[in-house]
Amino acid sequence: MLTGRVNAPELTTEHGWLNTDKAWSIKDFKGKIVLLDFWTFGCINCQHIIPDLKRLEKEYADVLVVIGVHSAKFDAEKQSDTIEQAIRKLGIEHPVVNDADYKIWNFYGVRAWPTIVLIDPNGKVIGQHAGEAVYDTVHPYIQKLKNEFQDQLNYKPFQFKTPSKEASALYFPSKLISDADQNLYLSDSGNNRVLKLNQDGQVLEVIGSGEQGFNNGGYADSTFYEPHGLALHGNILYVADAKNNAIRKVDLKHKMVSTAAGTGELEYYFLDDRLDEPVNPNSPWDLLIYHDSMFIASAGNHQILRMDLETEKVYRFAGTGREALTDGHLREAAFNQPSGLAHNEHVLYVADAEASAIRTVNLKTGMVLTPLGRGLFDFGDADGYVDDALLQHCVGLEIIDSDVYIADTYNGKIKKLDVSRNKVSTLASGLSEPNDVTFINGKLWATSTNSHQLYKIDLTTGEKQEVIVKL
Repeated sequence: MLTGRVNAPELTTEHGWLNTDKAWSIKDFKGKIVLLDFWTFGCINCQHIIPDLKRLEKEYADVLVVIGVHSAKFDAEKQSDTIEQAIRKLGIEHPVVNDADYKIWNFYGVRAWPTIVLIDPNGKVIGQHAGEAVYDTVHPYIQKLKNEFQDQLNYKPFQFKTPSKEASALYFPSKLISDADQNLYLSDSGNNRVLKLNQDGQVLEVIGSGEQGFNNGGYADSTFYEPHGLALHGNILYVADAKNNAIRKVDLKHKMVSTAAGTGELEYYFLDDRLDEPVNPNSPWDLLIYHDSMFIASAGNHQILRMDLETEKVYRFAGTGREALTDGHLREAAFNQPSGLAHNEHVLYVADAEASAIRTVNLKTGMVLTPLGRGLFDFGDADGYVDDALLQHCVGLEIIDSDVYIADTYNGKIKKLDVSRNKVSTLASGLSEPNDVTFINGKLWATSTNSHQLYKIDLTTGEKQEVIVKL
C-alpha cells in the first residue's frame, strides 16, 4: 500500500496567501490528495510545469488539491503584489502561499525549483520530485492513492475564490519592434495577440483572436500562447510564440498566420545532442535578424538557436543547454534563460535573465563573453563600473550607437551600459517589470509589463511619457 510515514509540515507563513480569500492548513485538506508546487515565478522550468499541474487538476478535480508554495529566488519575487501579478500572467487557478523566508521550503527539505511534494489523504508525505516531467512522474501515484484511499477520500471539489482577469487594452505587454514607417509591433502577451500601433498608440491591426491556442489562419482566427519576441523580414513578421514553443510566421501582405518552426512540445538538447541538424525552440523569448539568419533566445533550454531564413530550419548555435554563466566558444559556453537580443554590427548582445547578466556573442570569432554579470545568484540594483554594478533579472535590450540600454526587469528600471567606459547608470525608474526597450524616432520606448502600459522615454532626462493604447 502507498502510505507516507512523516506528517506533512504545516503551511505556516508570515507573508500571507494569494489567489484565495483565506489561509489554509494541511488539516483543511484531510481526505484530499495534496500536491505542493514549490516554485519561483521567474524560473522558466517552473513555468514549464504549469500545463502538467492544470492537467492533473482537471483529471482529478474530485480528489486532488494543488497548492503553490512560492519560495522566491530574487528579491523582487518576494513581494506579494509581484507574485499576484505572476499568478495572473501565468493563469494559475489554485491558492499560493508566499514563502518569502524559505520557512516551508526548509520544512520540506526542498533544494531546487521546481519541486513537487505529494501528500496522502491522511496528511502524510509520500515523496517529492525535482524538475520537469511532472505529469508522467506523479500521475501513477495519484491514481494509486485514489484507488487505495477510495473509502476515505473527500470527493467534494474545493472552490477557491480567485481574482478575475483585469479588462484593459494591454495585458502584460512584452516585446516591441518598429517597421520602416516607424509604426510599432507589440506583443500583447497576456491577451495572446500581437498589435500593430502608430506612435500615438492607435491600434492599426490586431493579429490573433486573443484566445489561447495554436491555430494558424487569418488574423481573426489564429491563436497564440503568450507571444514575446518579434522580428521583421520584408513582409514577414516572425513571432516567438513562447508557450507554444514555436516560431510563428505572419504574412503581413495576405494577413495570414502560419508556423515556421516548433510542434508545441518541449524538447531539450544538451552538450553534443543534435548538433548540425534541425531542432525545435524551447520557450523562445526573443528574436533578432542578422543577414540571412534569425537568432532565437531559446530561454527554456538556455541556448541561442539560429534559423536559416531561406529554409526556415532551426539549428543549435550557442550554449550547451546547461544553466550556468560560462564563457568560451559557442558550443562550450552556457547561458541562463536568455530572454533578450540586440546587436552592434557582428556582436550579438544577450540579456541572460537568470544570471542578471549581459552576454556577448561574437558572430565572427564564435566567442561568448560576459561584459556585465557574475552568476546565477549575484543580483541587485547597483550602478557604477561593471565590476561593481548589479542587475536583477534583465530581459530586454536595445543598442544606440555603442551604448546598451537594458530593461532591468525586476528592478523596474531602464539602465545604460556604456561599453567604452565600462560603466552602468540608470536612465529611468518607476516601471513595473519592463520587458523590452526599442529606439524609435529619437525616443526609447519601453513596455511596463505588470502595469499593462507602454512608455516612451527621453534619452537625456529619463522622463517617461505614457502612450495610451487605443483599440
